[in-house]
Amino acid sequence: MANDLIVRRDQLPSAEKARRAAQYVRMSTERQRYSIENQAAVIAAYANAHSLKIVETYADAGESGLRINNRGGLKRLINDVTAGAVDFTHLLVHDVSRWGRFQDTDESAHYEFICKRAGVHVEYCAEQFDNDGSMLSSIMKNLKRVMAAEYSRELSVKVHAGACRMTRLGLKIGSVGYALARELVDENLRSKGLLKKRERKYLTTDHVRVCPGDPEEVDVVQWIFARFLENDSDTAIAPSLNERGLRYNNGRKWCRGHINRILRNEAYVGNLVYNRRSNKLKQKYTYNPPDQWVRGVGCVAPIVDADTFLKVQNIIEERRHGLTDDEALARLRNLYVKEGHLSPSLIANTPGLPCTATYMHRFGSLREAYRLVGYTPKRNYNYLDSRTVRGTQVADLAAHAVERITTTGHRVIRRDPTCFKVTGGPNVSFRCARWQPGLKANHSPYWRVERQAKLPEGWIAAIRLTTNNESVLDYVLLPTPENRLKQVRFSEGVRRRRGFARFKTPESLLRAICRRV
Repeated sequence: MANDLIVRRDQLPSAEKARRAAQYVRMSTERQRYSIENQAAVIAAYANAHSLKIVETYADAGESGLRINNRGGLKRLINDVTAGAVDFTHLLVHDVSRWGRFQDTDESAHYEFICKRAGVHVEYCAEQFDNDGSMLSSIMKNLKRVMAAEYSRELSVKVHAGACRMTRLGLKIGSVGYALARELVDENLRSKGLLKKRERKYLTTDHVRVCPGDPEEVDVVQWIFARFLENDSDTAIAPSLNERGLRYNNGRKWCRGHINRILRNEAYVGNLVYNRRSNKLKQKYTYNPPDQWVRGVGCVAPIVDADTFLKVQNIIEERRHGLTDDEALARLRNLYVKEGHLSPSLIANTPGLPCTATYMHRFGSLREAYRLVGYTPKRNYNYLDSRTVRGTQVADLAAHAVERITTTGHRVIRRDPTCFKVTGGPNVSFRCARWQPGLKANHSPYWRVERQAKLPEGWIAAIRLTTNNESVLDYVLLPTPENRLKQVRFSEGVRRRRGFARFKTPESLLRAICRRV
């Protein structure tokens, strides 16, 4: 009898469900403190005027509208709508630009179409037209999308021009390097003190310029330049600093990359450099040619004298372009003959040898460079070639599971393409279990699942691969362990002892998952 009093979301009367709505709100930066609140107020007024009840909120606070990558709210909305796990028929959005300022205007139209196809009507609460599918509505929406994209392009040009002007004036935007500090100045360039880590300026009339930082760190930078000129190598510098107990920024150990970054930083000789690389409109980072770099010359008190800095740059430039591909491979081959093996750390710590990034850039991958010098790693890396295929198989299996579970009347919340949570039930994560040989000759082989730290507790459905990870062996279902190890390992004997279920086909695995949820 008590069960009769429970109102189930999937059994709501049609009239009541037709008046239920969700809202999507987004603000682009943290500085727009009241943007989401203002959107919510407009949406609430619209809902009240149209007798709609807001039952769900999807929000992206402080996220750029140029891409969907970091917008968890929008991705959750699309996943819920696609999976049919929604109990509302209206989606309220402040205006067309809240979908995003995508440079491809069809992208925001695509997300609206996904909602429309699932029976969720999108309404724009602050626009002067009704989203009723008429010709006027279609024209206005497309115009608004173009305007939103153009706004981002114009803003990008203005921001870039402002950053260039600030750099030429000797003012810094963003973080500074090792042994450097940020000094806060007013509009007349009078000092207001040093900014600590993670502190930021709050007045638009204030600015930040760079000055030498901790004297001990300044001494370290000067020692690095002197040591590099002594032996023409950066490989031994990082180990020496670590042995002395010195640390890089945020307490990290020194590595070759940190040394190279310091040796190339013109701030130590007094110059600020901007636009070495750029990712305008959130596109992929590109390295710009030197003629596009913007410099503020002599705006920082120098830590290293100009002659020393110039000598170091000449050495680095000669070393970078002095070796042909054949010479780079010859040095790598000599190292292999001497050591009997190769590894990224061995390459990084060998004087006179290009870094691993150089080999990867020239030959496509480190494995290809290994192959060209005749070295075959003991570990089998064939799975790297099929990683994309396996990832697609895992994602497809998860999508089929979501579709199967939603048909039973359960609501599914997608965390990502390979993980979901059943409302009132467990989390289910889909992974690939890769075959690994035994640690010793007499040990049995085992399978390794990359759990990752964010994997929630619940169940792991894994595609188990055959020897050398060449094809699919079967499917296993195991509980997520309580410890936070990044990997889950099990042999066939362990699987049997612990009762991990094994399935020959994906269909039988999906049936088992449905029974458990």
